[in-house]
Amino acid sequence: MADERELPDSYILKKFDVIRLLGRGAYGIVWKVSEKESGKVMALKRCFDAFQNSTDAQRTFREIMFLQELNGHENIVRLMNVLKAERNQDIYVLFDYMESDLQHVIMADMLKPIHIEYVTYQILKALKYVHSGGVLHRDLKPSNVLLNSNCHVRLCDFGLARTAAPPLWSGTDKDGVHSPGIFTDYVATRWYRAPELLLGATLYSEGVDMWSVGCIIGEMVSGKPILRGRSTIDQLEKIVELTGKPSESDLKPISSTSSYARQMLESVSHKTKIPSAGVLFLLKATPEAKALILSMLKFNPNRRPCAEKALEDPFVEKFHLQEAEPTCDKVIRMPIADNNKLKAADYRAQIYALIAQRKKLAKENAEFMSPRESRKTTRGDRSERRCSKDERKGSKDSSANSMAEGAQMPWSHEGGAAAPPTTPRMYA
Repeated sequence: MADERELPDSYILKKFDVIRLLGRGAYGIVWKVSEKESGKVMALKRCFDAFQNSTDAQRTFREIMFLQELNGHENIVRLMNVLKAERNQDIYVLFDYMESDLQHVIMADMLKPIHIEYVTYQILKALKYVHSGGVLHRDLKPSNVLLNSNCHVRLCDFGLARTAAPPLWSGTDKDGVHSPGIFTDYVATRWYRAPELLLGATLYSEGVDMWSVGCIIGEMVSGKPILRGRSTIDQLEKIVELTGKPSESDLKPISSTSSYARQMLESVSHKTKIPSAGVLFLLKATPEAKALILSMLKFNPNRRPCAEKALEDPFVEKFHLQEAEPTCDKVIRMPIADNNKLKAADYRAQIYALIAQRKKLAKENAEFMSPRESRKTTRGDRSERRCSKDERKGSKDSSANSMAEGAQMPWSHEGGAAAPPTTPRMYA
């Protein structure tokens, strides 16, 4: 089956030219494509088996829903479109095309001090917006920080994100009293996972993202991951080596929602050993970088700065308020509660319904276009109908009947999405 998906479906190829393959993994394949009608360059991702089971379907659903709500911020990847696939277990998603990601740039040793400062600033600016909307990213790491050669950053991969705005209710208890929603602890990649996640906290805050940012800044300074645990306990050992053994007051915010946090910490070895990369990287850091990193890598989540406060830090002060630093104008909530897990087919139906809704809105908006624009849209709709007709002839799968549905869908809005001022280029 994998060989059959090395190129997009035929109806996609009628609308887009594939420029090159950007990457392929177990969960999908990404191409750099150019829209034939507009010439616009985008990244087209085919999500493999997005609806194979409820867990994968929920992640796909979250990614699309969160990006739709967060669209428009210049430091968050824009969702341009969502399209059906011939194979109804897959789905296509169109994003901004970005030239690289922070992981590759760090490995290539391309970052100068000014780049590290500016990348940090943009990550914090994006998180200020995300967190103000009541959303936790929960999987921040260098590979999820996309970059262009002008050092423009966009955060991506919101598949593990969830809402965190209080009050967060999952229902009522046996006495009919509302009970708080329970968070999962297995989210962020281990090397960037905050102590409260490792220790099984069932309620946590934006501090989980701020911990990850501290790890990312340390990695930019060091040139390699700073806390590379081989297991959960080994990860905790490396954290305690850096932060010191937590006091009772530092542990309380975590142990109050974890029944085994204390027991796990007792398993952590406190033997003196050769300092690891998690400590030695600080020797490479400037005083300003060191201070900001250590403020974010506090064992107690309540002692870490929020993104808005971190934007005032001396490490990024040269950029602070030189660009718009907006907050989200709404509290973002999912149409399906985070704690309610549906069947995979239900998530797919929700996404398909949204695609249909967006197409309907696009048609309604067409009447406000200029005559020339309307003619272009009409031609595009006729092309879609021909495409769908051709596919109906050659496919028994009922989902193919409406594959082209949504291809003209205006998914994103452009407000606030202009690239920020450039800094010295990192690469040609």
